[in-house]
Amino acid sequence: MKQRWRRPVSLALAWVLALSLSTGAWAAVSDERLADAVTDTAAYMYRTVKDPQVGSIGGEWAVLGLARSGYEVPEEYYQKYYATVESYVKACDGVLHDKKYTEYSRLIVALSSIGKDARDVAGYDLTKPLGDYGKTIWQGLNGPIWALIALDSKDYPMPENPEAATQATRQMYIDRILDCQLPDGGWSLFGGTAAASSGDGVSDPDITGMALQALAKYQDQAAVAKATEEALACMSKQQDASAGYASWGTTNSESCVQMIVALCELGIPLDDSRFVKNGKSMLDNLITFYLPGNGFLHTADGSGSNQMASEQAFYGLIAAQRARDGRNSLYRMGDSLTVTGELAGAKPGEGLEGKDPAVTYMPIVDREATFPDITGV
Repeated sequence: MKQRWRRPVSLALAWVLALSLSTGAWAAVSDERLADAVTDTAAYMYRTVKDPQVGSIGGEWAVLGLARSGYEVPEEYYQKYYATVESYVKACDGVLHDKKYTEYSRLIVALSSIGKDARDVAGYDLTKPLGDYGKTIWQGLNGPIWALIALDSKDYPMPENPEAATQATRQMYIDRILDCQLPDGGWSLFGGTAAASSGDGVSDPDITGMALQALAKYQDQAAVAKATEEALACMSKQQDASAGYASWGTTNSESCVQMIVALCELGIPLDDSRFVKNGKSMLDNLITFYLPGNGFLHTADGSGSNQMASEQAFYGLIAAQRARDGRNSLYRMGDSLTVTGELAGAKPGEGLEGKDPAVTYMPIVDREATFPDITGV
């Protein structure tokens, strides 16, 4: 009798399992596991980036992640960071870079996450450069993408820039992104532009994810909604069997993060059937790069954690958690922190107690090295 019932029950279980896998009805990463990973990575970030500087590593992304995570960080941490930013901006005379305008966008996003007004930092308006259309789009799609994300993070008005050859508008940046959409539905850094190379004709998940993040708030425009659906279809096809992504020929955690954030900004569940492969979601894929207590790997076969990967994975986890909790998305900062008061004691650029007045505490102001295979900002 037992043998008679075993086969039908097994078939029934297999059918239920197959149905759940095909619909993406469940997620392997539980709320508890996600919360533990967020808390653990926040502790790692706070421990590793003790003195955040202005920069794409050990700076704005770490600050953004901590500020949006809900992890308890002493207010002095953010006060010290802001004082460093003020000193950096003063040292640069308000000119963060003469060509790479994502330097402004990245800083605006981080400052917005701690409730600071990017229009008045040491007397400089950091949003103003983004009013220059020509200079903002110079570096490829990163320019207009991050200009939109930055300006929309706290609903900043479009800055007027009298020195600009062409005064920018939000719509101009939206149209620029749409104009550069590739035939396969996604985007690459220089695809669709005069600077495109032979390798720019295939969509890149990092840039496509970022473009979708920038366009998320403009889905009421028919052209944007159409481009979004085409890009989502493209990215669904590009996913590998483990629900992950490869960029520049290498499967990595950061590419997965950008698509996670994109779906969360668009209000699309991470277990949407288009983005579940073999029963795994992008969040399941991202967790495979996780090193408890030590951040995240860049590639699965890497040795030890990678700081850039860890900072991006951190805010990717936070985007996923905020979506599950029904809170504002990562870049919709109406619920940002409010950091008040000034840093006590010596500030960047000022004399240190007990030292000769010529000995001052200074931030790092040297320009970072740039690499052609890194598309982040």
